[in-house]
Amino acid sequence: MNSIATTFSGTAAFIWSVADLLRGDFKQSQYGRIILPFTLLRRLECVLEPTKAAVLKQSKAVEDMPEEAARKLLLHSAAQPFYNTSHMDLGKLGQNQVLENLESYIHSFSPDAREIFDYFSFTDFLVQLNDANLLFRVAGKFAEMDLHPETLSNHDMGLVFEELIRRFAESSNETAGEHFTPRDIVRLTTSLAFCGDDQVLSKAGVVRSIYDPTAGTGGFLSSGMEYLHELNEGARLATFGQELNKESYAICKADMLIKGQEVSNIKQGNTLSDDQLPTNTFDYMLSNPPFGVEWKKVQKAVVDEHKQKGYGGRFGPGLPRVSDGSLLFLMHLISKMRLPKDGGSRIGIILNGSPLFTGGAGSGESEIRRFILQNDLLEAIIALPTDMFYNTGIATYVWVLSNHKPEERKGKVQLINATDSFEKMRKSLGSKRKYLTEEQIEDIVRLYGNFEESETSKIFDSTDFGYRRITVERPLKLALYPKDELKREALVTDKAWAKLDESLQQDILKALDAIEDEKLLSRSKFDKQLKTNLKGVKLPATVLKLLHKHLGEQDEDAEVCKTKGKPEPASELRDYENVPLSESIDDYFQREVIPHVPDAWIDKNKKDEIDGQVGIVGYEIPFNRHFYKYVPPRSLEEIDADLDKVSAEILELLQEVHS
Repeated sequence: MNSIATTFSGTAAFIWSVADLLRGDFKQSQYGRIILPFTLLRRLECVLEPTKAAVLKQSKAVEDMPEEAARKLLLHSAAQPFYNTSHMDLGKLGQNQVLENLESYIHSFSPDAREIFDYFSFTDFLVQLNDANLLFRVAGKFAEMDLHPETLSNHDMGLVFEELIRRFAESSNETAGEHFTPRDIVRLTTSLAFCGDDQVLSKAGVVRSIYDPTAGTGGFLSSGMEYLHELNEGARLATFGQELNKESYAICKADMLIKGQEVSNIKQGNTLSDDQLPTNTFDYMLSNPPFGVEWKKVQKAVVDEHKQKGYGGRFGPGLPRVSDGSLLFLMHLISKMRLPKDGGSRIGIILNGSPLFTGGAGSGESEIRRFILQNDLLEAIIALPTDMFYNTGIATYVWVLSNHKPEERKGKVQLINATDSFEKMRKSLGSKRKYLTEEQIEDIVRLYGNFEESETSKIFDSTDFGYRRITVERPLKLALYPKDELKREALVTDKAWAKLDESLQQDILKALDAIEDEKLLSRSKFDKQLKTNLKGVKLPATVLKLLHKHLGEQDEDAEVCKTKGKPEPASELRDYENVPLSESIDDYFQREVIPHVPDAWIDKNKKDEIDGQVGIVGYEIPFNRHFYKYVPPRSLEEIDADLDKVSAEILELLQEVHS
């Protein structure tokens, strides 16, 4: 190992060279499923080597003890958060019964470590290696690698393992985007979340916690540790996470184990329906939840928590539509924030464009945005270039949230347009065609940190994104046509008409025939004539409404329909206006509506459930609108010139064909 390159990528490349043995017998996408657990296995046995004799001695002494007591004593003897009670290692498997010996060796690890190999489905791959007569050779190759802590510290070994994870993700990029966030995006999001805390984090003995509810392969947790290590080697970052996918969970847990973290803090399961860290709060939280993925499978659990716990749970403000659960993860993170008096928390989360504007006033999405902005939690949103992720090319945004904003940011939201900050990749990886350089990451973080207005950075009041949706009504003016054939046909084919007594049907039709006018511009006049013509036959109110529905139509020349002296609203003319929160709804109405529809009025009965005022409060963040640049169309002369050029080229080609 000493002869190979000492760089992290060089070391990782050396380890990945095992793939040369696998080529032909295994698919490229399977290499990582063999190389990663073997790397972990070799690292663990190198770490345990100094205390192996003590553990073996202790294992004999605890044979008859209760399991939990034995485990504690073995951990003490190992002086590590894991142990192995087997006499074997990768160099002592022998040439016979290699598979059985290796399986026994792995089974001898402590439960937390053994679980990782189980989730890798490592045994299945060992069987395949054995069948291909490769198991002894592969095990021997790893046995020769020097992965001792004296050669590679936990931090350095972590970087090597991350490089292996990246290679694995890229080799199987058809699914990489589901569980692996590109390193440039991870670095940017981490830098934004930690930005401003450098002075605190550089103090001696500082301890902080970081959490990712969609941990994937552990990219964000590793990036947080790396960021803090660069700032302060003596600082400690406790990592916590939860991941749904079992293989990604195994990789993440392996990475944390290699880095000396408490791996029991990494949980497996669905964060939305089964939060396995329910009472924990954290200093920093980073997440890249799945884009546009429905949450139907966990709908009952989420809805029940919303209804039963309200604001005492995670989803108090509201629920987004089932087709996209991104905002549920954001609310989950907000519920994990430390109180400001305990130091508060910062969040960096990657979302698609939908959470910015989907859902009108009163919707679950709008209520979530309302909660975030009214509680002054949102610091900034950074728009990223498209084509930055492995499995999607859509527009994405980094949201930065905090519940302990510095004074200058209180009540403010910063929008940063970084869509033009990218370099094109020489070779695309799935949908990823662009990446951020270190300099570009630093520029974006600097823009955020400076908190100044510029062409690409704009600062708003939190209330600038709020509005009241008022209901604008116009009077119902019905003209009625008692003899119109098409309207009468629609009437008699209505299901409600069919339920009427046949004799009543005939009475109504005769009464309509007896009305002399073809068109009446007064509903009340129509009702009076109809009543007179029915000669004492009582007409239910529902039947009268049915006649109005089919025989009437809105007509500006008609008389206003009234009930108890008040104009009735015309439902088909009903409209809505979004009034900025900074403006009086009455002033807005008089300026924007009355000049165009003088007879309109505001429905004062439509009030917001929270503040009780007229109009339903809504929040949206129209990001692109604030950075829109008008590009004038090309002149007709330019277009004509291009058309003439293309036409000439076509004629030239046709002449060549016919010559």
